[in-house]
Amino acid sequence: MQRPWLAQYPAGVPADIDVHAYASLKAMLDDCVARFADRPAYESMGCVLSFRQLDEASRAFAAWLQKDAGLRRGDRVALMMPNLLQYPVALFGTLRAGLVVVNVNPMYTPRELQHQLKDSGAAAIVVLENFAHTLEQVIGATALRKVVTTQAGDLLPPLQRLLTNAVLKHVKKAVPPWRLPGAVPFRAVLAAGRALALDDVALGPDDLAFLQYTGGTTGVAKGAMLTHGNLVANLQQTAAWIARDLLDGKETGVIPLPLYHVLALTVNLVLMKIGAHIVLVTNPRDIPAFVKTLEHTPFTVLLGVNTLYNALLNAPGFDKVPLKQVKVCAAGGMAIQRAVAERWKAATGVPIVEGYGLTETSPIAICNTLAIKDWTGNIGVPIPSTEVSILDDDGREMPLGEVGEICIRGPQVM
Repeated sequence: MQRPWLAQYPAGVPADIDVHAYASLKAMLDDCVARFADRPAYESMGCVLSFRQLDEASRAFAAWLQKDAGLRRGDRVALMMPNLLQYPVALFGTLRAGLVVVNVNPMYTPRELQHQLKDSGAAAIVVLENFAHTLEQVIGATALRKVVTTQAGDLLPPLQRLLTNAVLKHVKKAVPPWRLPGAVPFRAVLAAGRALALDDVALGPDDLAFLQYTGGTTGVAKGAMLTHGNLVANLQQTAAWIARDLLDGKETGVIPLPLYHVLALTVNLVLMKIGAHIVLVTNPRDIPAFVKTLEHTPFTVLLGVNTLYNALLNAPGFDKVPLKQVKVCAAGGMAIQRAVAERWKAATGVPIVEGYGLTETSPIAICNTLAIKDWTGNIGVPIPSTEVSILDDDGREMPLGEVGEICIRGPQVM
């Protein structure tokens, strides 16, 4: 089909991307480790995990899944945590073992959790202790064979780990009582996995990477089947879209949106691909703490939603956050309000770039270019290797300017 939107592409953005750049997300991680081994990959609560450390920890987790947990290629592993260092370790460990990630919102009710675990057929789960009581209520109705529990501070330095975990449990009372016989602590899993040999699993574009659940607001959630090829395509597309201003091994991205959501997941992968230092925000609702993190982090990329940008603008101390180095402020998941966008541009000098997509498109399909000077109120144009058409109720293409249904085709579509 004709792609008239290509005329709006900024210089240097290709019409199409190489969908075969990596055979899988595992191959992408291997490339990152080779290129950026000693650079910081992730930071949480002031603790930094280098690409080399991420590589070693995820290999240990993968070996445990294979040899101790006895999981087989294609088995599902649920991850039920907020943004902690444990998340990327478990995520890439699961993929490295040839298994499928099932991202779980830790705030699920027992009914929602039971549906997702049963529907996905998850054989194992990694759950933050704060939410283990929810799992306890439904585990008997699931196919789970292995439960790994983690505490928020598990990958922090020893003293900070003990203090963090003790405060959450005994001071903030954030860990309701739970009982899951046979559950294995995350740190014990890593210790055991380091003594085990990891069997390499050859993964290709057609292998399933995620069962990413979506649509729970209008009925029971459905699992979108996202392959390694889908995710590799979208990270290549998104990287090409923002490569104009971002440099390999030089950027710092702040991700307050949860990694269990597909937008944060993919933006996180894009930042990893370019060797960025990714700062994970565990609780973005704690705005004072979030502002302090930004104040001490010379970030160049920020991912948010309308409510978060608005909360930052209204937060005491935001005027002290250094912003001269910021290159990209991105948003998705909900529309940005004009008042918020205009206040953000006035305060920071950087426009909010909005995009559009679906869980089923891994997720980014349409986006504003980084060349915009101000917020547009539009969702932008299709990104590289993506075709979009507006159709009527009978599937016929509509003339330009007419209203119809958005239909999307591309390598990122499940």
